[in-house]
Amino acid sequence: MILIFSTEKDHTTNEVIKWLVVKKKKFIRVHDSEIFEISVVNKSFFLKSSRNFFNVDDITSVWFRRGGLKFCRNNYPIDSISLIMEETQFLLEEYIIKTLETKKHINKQSNNRTNKLLILEKAKEIGLTVPEYFIATNTNDVKLHDTITKSISETIIVKSAFENFDGILYTHVIEKKEKESFFPTFFQRKIEKEFEIRSFYLNGKIWSCAIISQNDKQTQIDYRLYNLEKPNRNVRYVLPKEIRDKISLLMEALDYNCGSIDIIKSIDGNFYFLEVNPIGQFLGISGFCNYLLEKEIADYL
Repeated sequence: MILIFSTEKDHTTNEVIKWLVVKKKKFIRVHDSEIFEISVVNKSFFLKSSRNFFNVDDITSVWFRRGGLKFCRNNYPIDSISLIMEETQFLLEEYIIKTLETKKHINKQSNNRTNKLLILEKAKEIGLTVPEYFIATNTNDVKLHDTITKSISETIIVKSAFENFDGILYTHVIEKKEKESFFPTFFQRKIEKEFEIRSFYLNGKIWSCAIISQNDKQTQIDYRLYNLEKPNRNVRYVLPKEIRDKISLLMEALDYNCGSIDIIKSIDGNFYFLEVNPIGQFLGISGFCNYLLEKEIADYL
C-alpha cells in the first residue's frame, strides 16, 4: 500500500495518482487537515482519521508531498499524569513517523522544513558556486541595481480577502535606499543571466529545463512573473556532469531524495546554485520537456 501525504487540492498529487490508478496500485491519500488516533491491535499500530484507517505494517512506500501526520491526544485530569502521558504519546507519534520513513519513501516529514541559509552554506562546502549573499536590517551596504532581495523561506503566498487576488513575493532588484530599518532580510548579488535552469532530482537522477527568460523584460529578474501572452521558451537541458555530481552530493548531505533545484547559467559561463525545495513544483518542466516526471514518481512508489 502506498501512503501519500498532500493537501486536498494539490494538482501535482492528482497527476501522480492518475498513473497509480492506471497501474492499478493501491494507495491512501492523507490530507493535511486530517487528525489521527493511534490504536494497537495484535501488536500492530493502526491509524484512524475521519477519512482513513490503515495498519502501519501494510504501508510499503511513502510520498511526503505536503502536510504530514497529525495526532489527537488524550487529556488526563491529574497534571502529573497528564505530563507523563503527553511525553508517552509524543514518543509513540515519533516512532510511527520514523517507522514510515524506514519504508521506501520520497522525502520525509521529519526534515520537511528547508533553511535556505544552511542549504547555501552546505552547497558552498560541496563546491557549488553560490552568489554572494548576506542578511541585513538596512540597505547601507546594498549596491543599488546590483543586488536582489527575495524570501529567505519557501515561496511566500499572501492570501487576500478578495477572490482570485492572492499575491506572491517575487525576486526584486534593489533600486533605492531605505531610510528606516526593517526585519532581517535576505540580499544577494544580482547575476547577469544567459538563462535559468529548473532541475528535478529523484533518487540520483536529474532532469533539467532551460528557461529562456532574458528575452522578455517581464521575466528577466524572476521567470515566475509569467508572460502569458508571450511565454518564455523552455527546452530540455543537460547540466555538466560536474554540476550533476555536486547536486547529488548536496541532496545526500541534506537527506533529500527528491526536490526541485534552481540554477542560473550566467553570461560569464558559470553555473550559480540558488536553492533547492524538496516539495518544489515540477509539472511545468515535465510538460514543457515531455519528461513525464509524474510517471517517474509513480514508478518509484
